[in-house]
Amino acid sequence: MGALMGGVMRPVFKSRNRSFLVFGIVFLSLVGFVNCTKKGDTGASAQADLQALVLGEFGTMTGPESTFGISTHRGIMMAVEEANASGGIQGKPIKVISLDDQGRSDEAVTAVTKLVTQENVQLILGEVASSRSIAAAPVAQKYKVPMISPSSTNPRVTQVGDFIFRVCFIDPFQGKVMAKFAAQNLKMKTAAILRDIKSDYSVGLADFFAEDFQKMGGKIISDLSYSSGDADFKAQLTAIKLKKPDVLFIPGYYTEVGLIARQARELNYNGVLMGGDGWDSAKLTEIGGKAVVGGYFSSHYSPKSDKPVVQNFVAKYKEKYNGEVPNGLAAMGYDAARVAIAAALKSSTLAPTDLRDAVAQTKDFEGVTGVISLNDERNAVKPAVVLKVMASNDYEYVTTVNP
Repeated sequence: MGALMGGVMRPVFKSRNRSFLVFGIVFLSLVGFVNCTKKGDTGASAQADLQALVLGEFGTMTGPESTFGISTHRGIMMAVEEANASGGIQGKPIKVISLDDQGRSDEAVTAVTKLVTQENVQLILGEVASSRSIAAAPVAQKYKVPMISPSSTNPRVTQVGDFIFRVCFIDPFQGKVMAKFAAQNLKMKTAAILRDIKSDYSVGLADFFAEDFQKMGGKIISDLSYSSGDADFKAQLTAIKLKKPDVLFIPGYYTEVGLIARQARELNYNGVLMGGDGWDSAKLTEIGGKAVVGGYFSSHYSPKSDKPVVQNFVAKYKEKYNGEVPNGLAAMGYDAARVAIAAALKSSTLAPTDLRDAVAQTKDFEGVTGVISLNDERNAVKPAVVLKVMASNDYEYVTTVNP
């Protein structure tokens, strides 16, 4: 940064040209802004001698799913700030370098490549969306830097290799949870599916739900698709309505889910709406309005749990973020960072390979989202909760389902 500033400033002042002076000032301001944005809240890798552990984070901070990235980042930073307040690692502060992948798989690959080859991070946290984790994980695996996804649920994520972990449940379990809830709790007999064909998460979760719902005696009477970014779903919904399914399962992300719900109700479809953890955003009711109220989705935790670890997290988060109730993604970010920090504290060294081994040994870790134990496939074995969408951006806890 210093060399760049010197290279810009000298010709600016020698020329005494007003336009060059203005350009130089603007350019320097932009450089400072980009550097500040790239590093998030935490400082630069140039200060590596001042810290023991540098974590990299990549996530969707902008774009249609930005609430997921922002919530996850907030949870991560809370965990890191708490650890630093307790002495950090080896008496030195933990640093986090955060990069925005804009909700794009190609940018996720670029971000992880930069984190491991330029920023020299020792462990990576991210992504939320399965498609972006699947795209970027091979980079972490190639360079043997451990990567922990807070909440990518598609099974393929950790199948990339032995340096890839997650602290959330996976879609075969999540699909079974919602199929069981529909068939046994709600006594539903027929279901339609509307899946996002561009999303590994949506496609996988739809398949697992369909398989388990049929095993439990239900029938899938319609299975249609859309693509991320679509805004008009009336053709698919009209076809679904004609079949009169008891349940419409929408395993997508909150932006499209909210629009689908509105259009389904406008077409007078009155069946039960259900989905997965991709619904878990305050934006869901902002977009879907009354149409999503009464719907059910699986998630990682309930902020209304009376467990002390949950209530302590919720209280701290609300105090820090103007009374906002943390969603499941914030809780998963918090737990992912805490698992990483716990591994660093017990690792023989802070080399990525040793950190990888320490993460793999995670057993009976008390997280906000449940007790986390990583199995041989580097997946978390833990429960899921079912939440019901209520008015005023509120979710009612319904039940917990254990593996």
